[in-house]
Amino acid sequence: MKSDRPLLAVLRGERRDPPPVWLMRQAGRYLPEYRALRAEKGGFLELVHDSAAAAEVTLQPLRRFGFDGAILFSDILVIPHALGQDLRFLAGEGPQLSPRLVDTALEQLAPVPARLDPVYETVRLVAGALDPAVTFLGFAGSPWTVATYMVAGEGSREQAEARRMAYRDPQAFGAIITAIEQATIDYLDRQIQAGVHAVQLFDSWAGSLSPDQYETWVIAPTERIVKALRARHPDTPIIGFPKGSGGKLPAYARETGVDAVGLDETVDPAWANANLPEGLPVQGNLDPLALIAGGAPLDAAIDRVLDAFAGRPHVFNLGHGILLDTPIERVEQLLARVRKGG
Repeated sequence: MKSDRPLLAVLRGERRDPPPVWLMRQAGRYLPEYRALRAEKGGFLELVHDSAAAAEVTLQPLRRFGFDGAILFSDILVIPHALGQDLRFLAGEGPQLSPRLVDTALEQLAPVPARLDPVYETVRLVAGALDPAVTFLGFAGSPWTVATYMVAGEGSREQAEARRMAYRDPQAFGAIITAIEQATIDYLDRQIQAGVHAVQLFDSWAGSLSPDQYETWVIAPTERIVKALRARHPDTPIIGFPKGSGGKLPAYARETGVDAVGLDETVDPAWANANLPEGLPVQGNLDPLALIAGGAPLDAAIDRVLDAFAGRPHVFNLGHGILLDTPIERVEQLLARVRKGG
């Protein structure tokens, strides 16, 4: 199916030159207009639940930079919130979920699916305001990553609580994964119905698992989500972003069935091009710190990515989210270079 949206065309397997560009976390704290609106609304979750404000945040980087994709402004932890956990974002501490599922059985939570309604309204508002050439991306966290937060009640470097539970009581941990999986399928289905053109699954903590655990808790749930969404929306591309997967990436690409794979900054793009399935669209993978550095180091880093994927469908992006201290002029430099204006 041909598309007049370059990013959507690449996700469907076309090669575009120059490649389309969007940046993970492009709607966020590095933008002064975002900081002003967040200060007005009083907090992150308040902003997410205010559909008009969340739509405005989604559109802000489009107005400033003209990216080829808009990424929905929300958070991966809206799913545990909808599954019945309380969610708070504390200054200097990050997100907090309670009760922790390391202490409380999943069955004791009372789901509140209406907590997701503001997200669907945000999608509708953005879809009605986008330029026809822009691809609108929805997203959700992958089950493993979301489960690590639900079990521990917060983020952690090693995800030890979730990893221990997965070994100690795989049945109970599997029930958590299944609940997240089912909620995520419905959540992304509703986003697509409301107007997104493609979706991304963020598995930010995929790299913490051993190979057999990776197969069980990353690949298998992702494959089931992909199959379910494809049955409902066969023309909607799905990007998988299993951060930290390294040498497990080829297996992830083959076995999950995703339409495109996002690469983090630790992946050698030349290696990825040689080892991922031929013709599979890839996304990434500029180091966010190279973006902050700017100048000749940034140009060289951009060129390495572009050269590696010159013969493959490629969406230019960072290897992870844009950092809050990224200067606006560095993003402008990136866009000029990728679009052959540098």
